Amino acid sequence: MSSEPAPTSPGLDATFPPVVSPDREIRRRADARQLALTKPAGSLGRLEDLGCWIASCQGEVPPHPFRRPRVVVFAGDHGITRHGVSAYPAEVTAQMVANFVAGGAAVNILATVAGAGVRVVDIAVDSDTDPSVSEFKIRRSSGSIDREDALTEDETIRAIAAGRAIADREIDEGADLLIAGDMGIGNTTPATVLIATLTNTEPVAAVGRGTGIDDAGWMRKVTAIRDAMRRARPHTRNPIALLRTAGGADFAAMAGYLAQASVRRTPVLLDGVVVTAAAMVAEELAPGARDWWAAGHRSAEPSHAIALRHLNLEPIVDLGMRLGEGSGAVTALPVLQGAVTVLAQMATFDEAGISGRDTDSDEATVPDPRDE
Repeated sequence: MSSEPAPTSPGLDATFPPVVSPDREIRRRADARQLALTKPAGSLGRLEDLGCWIASCQGEVPPHPFRRPRVVVFAGDHGITRHGVSAYPAEVTAQMVANFVAGGAAVNILATVAGAGVRVVDIAVDSDTDPSVSEFKIRRSSGSIDREDALTEDETIRAIAAGRAIADREIDEGADLLIAGDMGIGNTTPATVLIATLTNTEPVAAVGRGTGIDDAGWMRKVTAIRDAMRRARPHTRNPIALLRTAGGADFAAMAGYLAQASVRRTPVLLDGVVVTAAAMVAEELAPGARDWWAAGHRSAEPSHAIALRHLNLEPIVDLGMRLGEGSGAVTALPVLQGAVTVLAQMATFDEAGISGRDTDSDEATVPDPRDE
């Protein structure tokens, strides 16, 4: 472990209690129920595994459909944007925050379809925003990580605490599934730095086009990520120092949010590259947190696939999306809802009066309905 001194901040604590795993006995009972449902075993593929995972998270078989899924979009600007790593100017972040509040963003529309609520929080937007979203604001923009720290030590700890408080508030208000979204021009740059640093990946293998940069922009982004990784590498075993050096206030808040959701035994659907980068750090802050997460989708950003492999997560959908906002996770939410509802409401062989598989016979002699 790192020899760096433990960070301190008056009245705040960045340590998390041990994460309790989803209930293994409930998982065993959920697997047994899947075998009793009116279908050939395994015929619904990953829907079966997802339904059983949610049962183990909820601690009951059959599981109940989600009553209050919630998306929290973490907004923050990044100083690295001033150096040509994005196709859009930094002021778009604040403009999009207003769009979320007005209900006009993609995640708002997709969340309505999926039955989820959306909340946006300004963590580090480089302008003033409405007081309704700026309660947890840490600062205006994070530092340019290729040449300076993203945050001070105190700001890092306060941002993690903000994410924890946001998760607690959502769960206390009844959220039974959480999604983190992101909004911040230039945020795929620190995301790639965190992912490549924690997986020891060369920048050229991890850097994507983000919002659609051209070749010159891509080269500037690779250079910025290389320089930021040089500053980040000494902190690979200290997640708080890593967030301070190469993340940002929004990343620290997302990491706190994701870690606290696991502490509170609440399942999470992860979104794309930015959220998954924060999740990698959250797993370092609260080991075992990943057991409470499922990957909603696979982003078109190359570093996202690297991060998913690191966390041993397989995405539910792969639609070539790269928007962020929580949009990929929300797109996957109806699939997860379907998995839960199948396990909860599908008839068993006994209930339907249908003959089940004859487990006493040689497997080769038992007809499989899929062959008909």
